[in-house]
Amino acid sequence: MTTHPHAVIGIVGLGTVGEALLRLAHRAGHRIVAVDTDLDALARVGNRLKSGSFAAEPVFTDDVAALADATVVVEAAPDDLATKTELLRRVGGICRAPMVTTTSALSVPHLAIASGRPESVAGLRFLVPPRSGGTVEPVSTALTSPSMAAAVDGLIDELGLTRVTIGAGPAADATALVMAYLNRSVAFLADGHSTRDDIDTAMRLGCGLPTGPLQLLDSIGLDTVHGILTGLHRQTGDAAFSPAPLLTRMIGSGRLGCKSGEGFYTYDDEGTAARDGSADADPPASVPRPVRTVAVVGSGAMARGIAEVTATAGHPTVLVTRSREKAETALAAIFESLTRAVRRGRITAQQKAAALPLLTDATTLRAAADCDLIIEAVVEDLDVKRGLFAQLGTIAGPDAILATTTSSLSVTACGEAAGRHADMVGMHFFNPAPVLRLVELVRTDSTSDAVFDRARAFATGLGKTTVTCPDRAGFIVNCLLFPYLGAAVNLLERPGIDIEATDEAIQNGYGFPMGPFALLDTIGLDVSLAIQHRLFDQLARPEHRPAPLLEALVAAGALGRKNGAGFRTAGRRRNSAL
Repeated sequence: MTTHPHAVIGIVGLGTVGEALLRLAHRAGHRIVAVDTDLDALARVGNRLKSGSFAAEPVFTDDVAALADATVVVEAAPDDLATKTELLRRVGGICRAPMVTTTSALSVPHLAIASGRPESVAGLRFLVPPRSGGTVEPVSTALTSPSMAAAVDGLIDELGLTRVTIGAGPAADATALVMAYLNRSVAFLADGHSTRDDIDTAMRLGCGLPTGPLQLLDSIGLDTVHGILTGLHRQTGDAAFSPAPLLTRMIGSGRLGCKSGEGFYTYDDEGTAARDGSADADPPASVPRPVRTVAVVGSGAMARGIAEVTATAGHPTVLVTRSREKAETALAAIFESLTRAVRRGRITAQQKAAALPLLTDATTLRAAADCDLIIEAVVEDLDVKRGLFAQLGTIAGPDAILATTTSSLSVTACGEAAGRHADMVGMHFFNPAPVLRLVELVRTDSTSDAVFDRARAFATGLGKTTVTCPDRAGFIVNCLLFPYLGAAVNLLERPGIDIEATDEAIQNGYGFPMGPFALLDTIGLDVSLAIQHRLFDQLARPEHRPAPLLEALVAAGALGRKNGAGFRTAGRRRNSAL
């Protein structure tokens, strides 16, 4: 097989993968025959590509006989075994061209044999559509001829794709984990917990993901995701895979995502999403009584990070700790962090020099009495936080904002002892606060508009992106992240799971910065277990139930990266189980 420029590439199926491959093949200079039995899909893709920029306009048809002279045929039909099997047989009976099947989890050997020409069939495994390049795994079988395998490698190079290794088993597990996460995100939106843009922004910035879950759904195709979820639900009976009703309704109204031009977002002819949401919107141009002075209560990593950020932004900041020793240790750590920030180019030496005089320390809450904003950043214990806010309720000035940095507790419960319900907000910074841009801003049922606007304007002035969250356990990020992490741990109940291969499938297939097991080690197994317990105690939903194996690991003293014992720690050999 040759794929020299101007070779004729047949593409069968114009869903998200098929259209993406069509665009890549065009960019590489090939002539294209595009086949789909859905006349609407043919018209839709054809209209989008009428740019006049093709050396030879693609042929769009519903007749597979048009593939007779193709140099290679790429089958990109929906990931359904019966559909692909029937299609490969038909194509194989019409032309002698090599055939490449695209799949995320189906058996390529099964498809190759079913085609009747197993030596001439190989696979391309995509977990997400290659909209502008991307990753793909070439899949050969024991029957694939060497020339066919080499030609597939050449096609990958010509299309500008990056070759990765995933594996069928890890790909299936990664797909199940991500599909359940996407499904929960749709349900979260439908339940009115947050807006579309706040959900996507929170997961993108809070977890370092390339896209938010709703935009990823649009990219894969809502109907494709619905089909995968339906199959997984049929196989497992797990309610996590029962498609969210909103997903079903959107498909029924023709909103399929990028492929139809409208899903959770709307798209132009190049597949670019139009945004009109709240996450990146500017705060009010001015607010009455803008925050100038800040008190941060605590001495741990989060308290130190927030104090560093506020002082660097020009706010006089007092760090309130329990002892002189803790204060000295915290200020020394902030100084070292600022020094590293200068060395890494995040701030200038002048900014560091200007921040240091703005930082003071105190060992009594009275030091916060005249501050415009008091941020609690103590241990994640409801009783401790309540006791602190009981004192702040009488100490804080009448115009002060009271904020908690809790990541999983009720903001209302934390602050109710202060007796100042209108002045209370949640400001969940992400660790390390000097580096990560996201702040989950939580308003309770009693938070006043003026207080919320002042808090939002303050956070934006720090260079942060805010998302508005309900006062609900886990807010956005932890509520969607920890069921995914817990499901990954539960995979280990099944024999033969390879921890590293699963992580790599998530990274290579979906572009996540790290897989679930590496992320758990990074967060800390004890911290992750505590968050699971708090979520389950408050929400009582099955997906938040603490993972038994995580319970056992923490009980055995395995805490993750912090003590070198976890799922993936330095020196751990590649394994198939713990």
